[in-house]
Amino acid sequence: MRIISFNANGIRSAATKGFLDWFRAQDADVLCIQETKAQEDQLTDPMFRPDGHHCFYRDAITKKGYSGVAIYSKREPDQVITSLGWAPFDDEGRYIEARYGNLSVVSFYIPSGSSGDLRQGFKYEVMEWLRPILAEWLASGRDYVLCGDWNIVRSALDIKNWKSNQKNSGCLPPERDWLNGQCVDTDQALDIAAGQGWTDAYRLLHPQGEDYTWWSNRGAARANNVGWRIDYQFVSPGLRDRLRACSIYRDERFSDHAPFTVDYAP
Repeated sequence: MRIISFNANGIRSAATKGFLDWFRAQDADVLCIQETKAQEDQLTDPMFRPDGHHCFYRDAITKKGYSGVAIYSKREPDQVITSLGWAPFDDEGRYIEARYGNLSVVSFYIPSGSSGDLRQGFKYEVMEWLRPILAEWLASGRDYVLCGDWNIVRSALDIKNWKSNQKNSGCLPPERDWLNGQCVDTDQALDIAAGQGWTDAYRLLHPQGEDYTWWSNRGAARANNVGWRIDYQFVSPGLRDRLRACSIYRDERFSDHAPFTVDYAP
């Protein structure tokens, strides 16, 4: 099973830069997209239905051309869910879940707080609201893959300029504490066995890796690899042992983010 997560920063823009051509060559089972920045009725061109994939969207209804998530699936899901029950989050188009038997694949787009205190406050609200939901999913007995742009780094390994970003949204200590509190690292086998946390697929497969998935458009951040790792695939305990390989594709620039691919054993 191959799953790709990608913040497109506008799916129509990414398509013009060759993203969907690249995607067709990946033989992926599921693609989770964030920041579609489009309404579904703007994506009727066959190019947005690559190779017969089933395509599902949750658009922002707060304003057009904003946020939005999608799932492209080779196999038709048994069920697609687009609401978690809290309008301030749902209406910004930040969650969609596809269910296949006992497996759920989620495309998440956690808010950024970089525009100022108001949005940072909303981000903190979202984090606290999601905490019991994530715990409920872990306790449900279902297998989950949580894909998406979480707009938070986990550690110094995940950001080029660690010290200078300590007061910037996405690297704030309370954000990192919250995200790390959801995860179990490679040395926490007892917690994993008890089903008490999520496994960061990249970090499990690359314990000391220093790869990034997002680069600022300012200066030459991407050329100099001054980046952040904020795009993840978090898996529930039952999928931990099925993680086989992962990659971040940087050879072409489809967005300010790079596609993140994870391969799972059958």
